[in-house]
Amino acid sequence: MKDITGGVCAPKGFKAGGIWCGIKAGSKKRDLGLIYSEKICTAAAMFTTNKVQAASVLVSREHLSNGKLHAIIANSGNANACTGEQGLAVARRMAELAADEFAIGVKEVAVASTGVIGVPLPIAAIENSIAALANSLRGDEAGHAAALEAIMTTDIRKKEAAIEIDIDGKDGAASAKVRIGAMTKGSGMIHPNMATMLCFITTDAAISREMLEISLQYAVRRSFNRLTVDGDTSTNDTVIIMANGEAGNPLISAADDNQKIFAEALTQVCIKLTKAMARDGEGASKLVTVTVNGASDEKTAEALAKSVASSSLVKTACFGADANWGRVLCALGYAGVDFDPGKTQVRFKSRSGEIEVCRNGASVPFSEQDAKRILSEEEIEILADIGDGSGSGALTGSATVWGCDLTYDYVKINGDYRS
Repeated sequence: MKDITGGVCAPKGFKAGGIWCGIKAGSKKRDLGLIYSEKICTAAAMFTTNKVQAASVLVSREHLSNGKLHAIIANSGNANACTGEQGLAVARRMAELAADEFAIGVKEVAVASTGVIGVPLPIAAIENSIAALANSLRGDEAGHAAALEAIMTTDIRKKEAAIEIDIDGKDGAASAKVRIGAMTKGSGMIHPNMATMLCFITTDAAISREMLEISLQYAVRRSFNRLTVDGDTSTNDTVIIMANGEAGNPLISAADDNQKIFAEALTQVCIKLTKAMARDGEGASKLVTVTVNGASDEKTAEALAKSVASSSLVKTACFGADANWGRVLCALGYAGVDFDPGKTQVRFKSRSGEIEVCRNGASVPFSEQDAKRILSEEEIEILADIGDGSGSGALTGSATVWGCDLTYDYVKINGDYRS
């Protein structure tokens, strides 16, 4: 597995672009983006679990029912959520505009939106700019960068990834180089399941719809579904992957070694984006990684880690570099799963070192000065071993969840979000 550049344009046959069309008054940043493959793609997606779903989610669910896509059109500045029948008509019109521009089927276009909820999306701005959007398409890093900027809202950092892997040939055939590229936006209203986000993934792998769906679900469960910033799950969460088969690898059509290689590579891409979103949480100053080991199974470990990462008191302690390990134990205790607090060990870790603060559910002597130095880094880890209290991990259930600290700036950002 090798990291490469190019984002969604790194795989063969994909182009991307983005422009400013004036969706949000007073803003001059790019707000309309497009990802396009001339060859029709096998596609899979996952969407928000919120009962309130944006028009783009409803329309994209419908369009992806046959597992085929040519393009994704996306806007920022307006979520087109809670906008009734008018919103649905606008989302369908966005797909129609892209379909007409490229002479493809309207159901071969997915739609995504992000921004303020409950405000009508000014479709005229998109209608007047669709030709310019099409003309902005490029199959290089610049095209990817323009499309990525077009979906960012309160994001400060760009979140992108691309990798190259080898997929074995069959019957003596040479292996093929397969690429996966991705971009995501997400900074606030982030909580499992899924985290609040738009994520678009491209690959030139030849893979069946069933195996693509299985691979995406596997990756999302171990990445975006283990991300929390503020406990809010949005109305617009969308993850879409498009595979055009241009790599020329033997078709991945069964759960064989090649499918496992592809799924693991996709997972690593998604984890990289997950960590980037956690680090860029609204107002955040630190990336907080919580790992639970020694649980009875992975599901139990995940529930415990999510509880710690989601705790406002844990998050504020991380902001203040306060080794308040009692808050960690408290959060483990209300996770709703069974474990023995009397056999629990807690450690804090960063590039400045590692320190044990709790053993067998009770305090151990430690240096507050060393703990503060460790917790003052921009990336910190909370490690909880719940097996037998020794940290040996007698039981093998393990999970990692990513989050961030909670700062004063989070309130500032969200106190006047609409303005």
